[in-house]
Amino acid sequence: MAWNLSFITEEDFTNHVKATIDKYGEKLESFDIVRFNKNIIDPIKMIFDKTVYQSTWGEIVSNEIFRQRDKANNNDIGYFHQGIFQYIADCHVPDNGKEGGWDVIFHKAEGIQLPDGDIVHTIYVEMKNKHNTMNSSAAGKTYIKMQSQLLDDDDCACFLVEAIAKKSQNIKWATTVDGKSVSHKKIRRVSLDQFYALVTGQEDALYQMCMVLPKVIEKVVLEGGEDVCVPHDTVLIELKRVAGQMGELDEEIAMAMAVYLLGFSTYKGFLNAAGNAVKDADDNMLRRIYEYAKRI
Repeated sequence: MAWNLSFITEEDFTNHVKATIDKYGEKLESFDIVRFNKNIIDPIKMIFDKTVYQSTWGEIVSNEIFRQRDKANNNDIGYFHQGIFQYIADCHVPDNGKEGGWDVIFHKAEGIQLPDGDIVHTIYVEMKNKHNTMNSSAAGKTYIKMQSQLLDDDDCACFLVEAIAKKSQNIKWATTVDGKSVSHKKIRRVSLDQFYALVTGQEDALYQMCMVLPKVIEKVVLEGGEDVCVPHDTVLIELKRVAGQMGELDEEIAMAMAVYLLGFSTYKGFLNAAGNAVKDADDNMLRRIYEYAKRI
């Protein structure tokens, strides 16, 4: 594959993709039934979802595992969005909490032109994965931080860079602080594509990166061997084993009971409805769920 990105080398990009995958860490470990229920799922929601969406048990279990992994992986993708700029000329990624806590600092000796024509030499960046991840309190604190930076350095601008913005933009950030509407031409709300364009000088830099990303991820996973953990989840198999201990119950009801026991194993009525499945089970699966639930 010919390397077409002019703003980052193939080696640096591949290493950054690998570092991002490595950060997935334990989230790539396989799910068994106890890990699946670590924070106790909502069995009633699962029953509604399965029935309303006409899903199979396999689909609904897979969706829940994906949801749990996805929730934990957001920070790792944030690392990808932020960390890549350490490899791009004139950009610096401070250590966590250092240098004012900025995510990226972009400094260019010859100056950086803002959309309104102003020239600054440094841009301080706060990055967010998605446009709606900050509540009003967090937005206010971030804006005040940016105001303070402008007071310390009048040769700079501050950007709120959003990986997933509502649209491509580089605009004054208007928000509310202590009930008052505020904005400043050097405090800007910028979509990720516009920030890539600014720091690389290439209008479609983000697009070009996204076009090579799938192949690089695939290459890293395939070449990683045992160093890249590929999960083999056993939750559905274990739930079916639990359902098999439900005696004379219809198969669908037995599976529902197995799911109910994930969240309701110590609730009145459920163990009685399941008969003596816990104490008479051929394996210890139900007992594992029951004992785990009692401990948390």
